[in-house]
Amino acid sequence: MDAIRTEGLTRRFGGLSAVDGLSFSVERGELFGLVGPDGAGKTTTMRLLASIMDPSGGDAWVAGRHTVREAEAVKDRIGYMSQRFGLYADLTVGENLAFYADIYGVPRRELAARAERLLGFSGLAQFRKRLAGNLSGGMKQKLGLACALVHSPEVLLLDEPTNGVDPISRREFWGILSGLLAEGVTVFVSTSYLDEAERCGRVGLLHSGRLLACGAPTEVKKLMRGTILEVRSADPRRSAGLIREGLGELARSVGLFGDRVHVVTDQAEAADAQARKCLGEDVAIRRIEPSLEDVLVSLTTTGNKDGK
Repeated sequence: MDAIRTEGLTRRFGGLSAVDGLSFSVERGELFGLVGPDGAGKTTTMRLLASIMDPSGGDAWVAGRHTVREAEAVKDRIGYMSQRFGLYADLTVGENLAFYADIYGVPRRELAARAERLLGFSGLAQFRKRLAGNLSGGMKQKLGLACALVHSPEVLLLDEPTNGVDPISRREFWGILSGLLAEGVTVFVSTSYLDEAERCGRVGLLHSGRLLACGAPTEVKKLMRGTILEVRSADPRRSAGLIREGLGELARSVGLFGDRVHVVTDQAEAADAQARKCLGEDVAIRRIEPSLEDVLVSLTTTGNKDGK
């Protein structure tokens, strides 16, 4: 039995379809990433799966329970961590954990052992008596995760859990998730960090409420249209402008990716030569394998020379 399954899941707000006919499944014990830019529909999808919101159409099942007809049963079987998880700043780390244990009906005789384990694996044991309001952003996220796990859920729903967190804390957070997978917990995570999505067993690319692709990262990358030329120069923004102007129809898209320019083209050799002609000698150009970000940009900006 799948841990999560949706069939034509839809949610409309007036004339806007925030989620538009999603159909996918997540296996038990899988790490599945829902990937897309802000406004893609990730949070709405999470709320539908958590039985916080009813769909306008379609169906979803989580942990074998229907999200509308068996909403309370779903809530008992999941851990849900929203973008702004409701920690209480004036309670300590230990008190927050005890509070959520009480909400989920965890027997008091089991709380001590569970708290010890959760605080241990999240690295928060030494901060048990610190007020949650005095924790760093990364530590707050770890405490939020511990609170979401206090009742030993079958499925963990995480809505952009590392948004705004420093790189070291992000890496530590994903390390914790790897440990949960080893214990058989199903993890469904949304993220706008496409480098993080590479860690998932499978990903779904979401754009404007629609699922563009679904599969292992290596499979999804095969959907990339064209070849990618990575251009490095002293002034990448200026280089991007010159390339857009100089390559014309040779480029499917031109986009800035950090301090580099990515050119997607069907004629790699001709585009390489023309780019060098536009930029002069002080430039490095090479062909690279696509990232998930490249694929998403390719699938959503076909024919758009401005890229990102």
